[in-house]
Amino acid sequence: MKYLLPLLLLFPLVSWTQDPHRHSRVTRFPDIPGYLSLSCDFHIHTVFSDGSVWPDIRVQEAVRDSLDAISLTEHLEYQPKKADIPNPDRNRSHEIASQLAKPYELLVVRGAEITRGMPPGHNNAIFIQDANKLMLNEPVPVFQEARRQGAFVFWNHPNWTAQRKDGIARMTELHKQLIADSLLHGIEVINDLTYSDEALQIALDYKLTIMGTSDIHGLVDWQFETEKGGHRPFTVIFARERTESAIREALFDRRTVALFQHTLVGREEWMLPLLHTSLRVRKASFIGTSSILEVELENLSDIPFLLLNSSGLTLHQHTGFIEAAARSITRIQVKTVDKGPVIDLPFLVLNAVVAPHRYALLPLKAQAED
Repeated sequence: MKYLLPLLLLFPLVSWTQDPHRHSRVTRFPDIPGYLSLSCDFHIHTVFSDGSVWPDIRVQEAVRDSLDAISLTEHLEYQPKKADIPNPDRNRSHEIASQLAKPYELLVVRGAEITRGMPPGHNNAIFIQDANKLMLNEPVPVFQEARRQGAFVFWNHPNWTAQRKDGIARMTELHKQLIADSLLHGIEVINDLTYSDEALQIALDYKLTIMGTSDIHGLVDWQFETEKGGHRPFTVIFARERTESAIREALFDRRTVALFQHTLVGREEWMLPLLHTSLRVRKASFIGTSSILEVELENLSDIPFLLLNSSGLTLHQHTGFIEAAARSITRIQVKTVDKGPVIDLPFLVLNAVVAPHRYALLPLKAQAED
């Protein structure tokens, strides 16, 4: 089972990303009890470091993707375009984007990328006050200055092959020190086109916030093939309100689920509420005088879900695998074997990862209408 489920997951992903008519580029999720489900991408580049576009393109892309918040996290130390864009003020891209975002309901959070060798590698500091003050030589003082500014700091692409040739994220003594000193708070489990089981395990072991980001340098449409139904990776943040302070509070409280290629990755305590609001039994009724219960599963999210029947009951028209398409109703017929009008109908959600090689179990109930 450990190796079978990831293999099974590959097949529906191919079909989901190849049909341009099945999904728009907008990917949203219902709110969960007590919190808003906000879509945020906090790792983005422009020409003010090593990206290819002006900040206005990043704002327009985010609006088209219906994101709630972004951060232009330009490299502090790496400025390959300085001959053409000298950029003495590392806050400049944020200031441009903030002005351009005003007509839209888009929050632009001030941030920067601390660009170092491993360790500590690359790290994003967001909710900062002044990126210029992070231009320090020694690594630990940079993190201390970020903390002084009230930053939330997360470890970028810990599986990046330029710094980990085997693609395996590993802890270092410096990272352990940064975590112990409350200078490092999150880790990218998803970055651009990559996902890291090892980074997810680090997040769980060291109580780090799970992050998913695009780390976009070129165009979102090209990199993630939005015309084919693809989407940028991002972080779903469960915030009390749609403000920067509420998002920051949620990040420090680890209230996140990351999205990658129509797959959710996050802690079970936040994954299950999101699944419960995204998938529900709309209604159920017996077919004629039979003991076969027809159940309508409604998917209220913008991604499809691949479900594995884990009820112990067999299905009348499906195998154990069911694809619940985005924003639609899927009908299944369950052989209840005279179980009565109420049945437990748990599903293993194969594109909802809660730990390496472990998937969320969503307990649903179906009650037949009179």
